[in-house]
Amino acid sequence: MNARVWIRLAVLGVTLSSLPAVAADWPNLAGPDWNSISPETGIAKAWPKDGPKVLWTVPLGKGYGGAAIRDGEIYVLDRVGEEGKEQDVLRGLDLNTGKELWNFSYDAPGEVGHAGSRTPPTVGTDNVYSVGQMGDFYCISRKSHQPVWHKNLFKDYNVKTPSWGAAQSPVLYNDWVITAPQSPDTFVVAYDRLTGEEIGKSPGLGNPGYCPPVILTLDGVKQAVMIGAGKKESPGTTTIAGLSLEDGSVLWKYTGWDNFIPIPFPTILPDDRLFITGGYKGGAAMIQVKQKNGAFEAKELFKLDMKMCGSQIHQPILYKDHLYVNSNSNETTDGMRCFTLDGKLCWSSKDKDEKLTFEKGNMILADGLIFNLEGDKGVLHLIEPSPEAYKELASAKLLDGKEIWAPMALSQGKLVIRDQQNMKCIDVVNP
Repeated sequence: MNARVWIRLAVLGVTLSSLPAVAADWPNLAGPDWNSISPETGIAKAWPKDGPKVLWTVPLGKGYGGAAIRDGEIYVLDRVGEEGKEQDVLRGLDLNTGKELWNFSYDAPGEVGHAGSRTPPTVGTDNVYSVGQMGDFYCISRKSHQPVWHKNLFKDYNVKTPSWGAAQSPVLYNDWVITAPQSPDTFVVAYDRLTGEEIGKSPGLGNPGYCPPVILTLDGVKQAVMIGAGKKESPGTTTIAGLSLEDGSVLWKYTGWDNFIPIPFPTILPDDRLFITGGYKGGAAMIQVKQKNGAFEAKELFKLDMKMCGSQIHQPILYKDHLYVNSNSNETTDGMRCFTLDGKLCWSSKDKDEKLTFEKGNMILADGLIFNLEGDKGVLHLIEPSPEAYKELASAKLLDGKEIWAPMALSQGKLVIRDQQNMKCIDVVNP
């Protein structure tokens, strides 16, 4: 990778959380700090008997693409059209009314497993960045709503279309936009966010996965952390790595956790620890990344097997020194679980109700409360996180169908959720 450009970035470097944005925005996957936590306060702790107020409902094509929200505007990458004539459609909606303000569409024919939209866009000051199911990577002007530049990750990096297509939410870092092309030969790629020029790329460190790279600070050093998929039934082939933002080199690697289809990115914890989890029998692991004699080392602290912890799609949430996880995958349905940071199980939602599993639904935290959406029933639960027991404050059925796996978004007291047909906006301050 171009060392001069990497060094320039390092000198200018800021964390994701310090990007210029209104505090109550939700400008990308997992919120402003990439941890599924909103800084908003004033969330209501009780709902009417028939559930919180639904402010509006908007139809969408099938899929899993959640909302990104900035400056009162929702950005969602939709997917529409009959077989062979599919299009991706980036839509801008008014947060208060759901009215479509504009859209930009492009042809993107092709089908993959679990077809439909994939991930939320990432919204910067001037542009919005999105990756479609078939690898189309667009930078769209927020002012003109027209392309600033366009790439195709599959064509540019010689990628055979993955089984479930492209599933990437771009990461903004100063004057870069970073993503993973899901190529066995290229772990991550950095582009100039204004021109689309490729600044540099890292070598391949595993088979294609479905999680984005994230920028984290470990032992005082900012770095890009990424998970590469392992080979099925081949232990030691899954690679979690930290990449230098000075020259793109590999700072450290950890290969003690096995997963051939990684989706959630690592959750950062105090004392330079990372919690890693996934489905497909992956279970979970805790590692600690420290410098020793001028070099980084990744030390495994513990592992949990799939019967104890494994979230197939979404990241766990850290709150007051405990982890909250929807521990569900194709192989297990263990429900929402609370763990200490040394891996001890505090409780499971199934302790209260055997049917309360939450399937592969998403959860986010705001104002000391967790919103948890059942992925197979469309019931939204309001939960007070506590290591003592599962404490539910309210629940309401708000969505329909199956595979309700899209990430939620929260801004200005409005929770935006979706199923395979509709997007809804819920008032969670004045329900």
